[in-house]
Amino acid sequence: MRMLKRLFKGLGLLATLVVIAATLTMFFNGSSAAQQGAPENVVSGVFTRNPLQVALLQWYPANLTSTFAVGVGPSEVAFDGANIWVTNTGIDNSNSGSTVTKIRANDGTVLGTFASGAAPAGVAFDGANIWVTDYAGNAATKLRATDGAMLGTFATGSGPGWAVFDGANIWTSNYLTSNVTKLRASDGAALGTFAVGPNPSGMAFDGANIWVGSTNGNSVTKLRASDGAVLGTFAVGTLPYAVAFDGANIWVTNFASNSVTKLRGSDGVSLGSFAVGSGPYGVAFDGAYIWVANYGGNNVTKLRARDGTILGTFAVGSGPRGVAFDGANIWVANHNSNTVSKL
Repeated sequence: MRMLKRLFKGLGLLATLVVIAATLTMFFNGSSAAQQGAPENVVSGVFTRNPLQVALLQWYPANLTSTFAVGVGPSEVAFDGANIWVTNTGIDNSNSGSTVTKIRANDGTVLGTFASGAAPAGVAFDGANIWVTDYAGNAATKLRATDGAMLGTFATGSGPGWAVFDGANIWTSNYLTSNVTKLRASDGAALGTFAVGPNPSGMAFDGANIWVGSTNGNSVTKLRASDGAVLGTFAVGTLPYAVAFDGANIWVTNFASNSVTKLRGSDGVSLGSFAVGSGPYGVAFDGAYIWVANYGGNNVTKLRARDGTILGTFAVGSGPRGVAFDGANIWVANHNSNTVSKL
């Protein structure tokens, strides 16, 4: 009798392992009926939902789940691992805002609003702190992410609009002086100022280099992050704004061309230009797809990163600008609605 109990117990464990193995096979091999019923979850036979999306049963392409009020004129967004940070730039591009809003990502609860210079614009997370560019103050403000306490304000060039973190340093694009500033994240020490194209805009880090859009140069500049050396300048569309890295390629929104440009990260070769909505502004990568905020269309476009195929357009608030991915959802700052949308 005892031997039979052991046998049944062993069979039960075996059955459990078989179920787990079958489930993992269904998720990651792209061969299950569930995937066949939702082909957008599979690209080249590879399952594209990340574990958090699977846990939350996010099989749908996208839908507007919630909209949350923030400050006046929200512009850029960043994710700190648990929360969304939004810069409130002010109304009608007046750069009259002075705060950033912290929102809990899982339910949209506002956890605080914090002073951050005269005209907060760009925002980046360094693993422990939030950095906010102050367009009117020609500086970057460092806030502790846990409680929003101000840890310092550090000089940049004139008109810093965007910020990006390279793993050790913060970079700001200085619109009015056509250069970028490199600050050591640990203490804010200035490590250099480097010339780029005219009126630099959005930036992205590819693991070794900084890519900077040039709004009035219709190009992006590639800088070596270690020393700021210019490695190349590459043509894109008209009025490039935001920049994102997909693990291999650089994506640039072209505001006046109503398109996005895809450049190969290794050498800057153009891999294509893809039409999106009206006035594309912000851009983000979610691990499989590119999301573009269309300022003039009050919507976002979802493209497959592999080939630029448009997979959907989704309504958000008025004047969407910045975009961020929190591991499961896309967040969009609606500049004219004073809200953020969660997709």
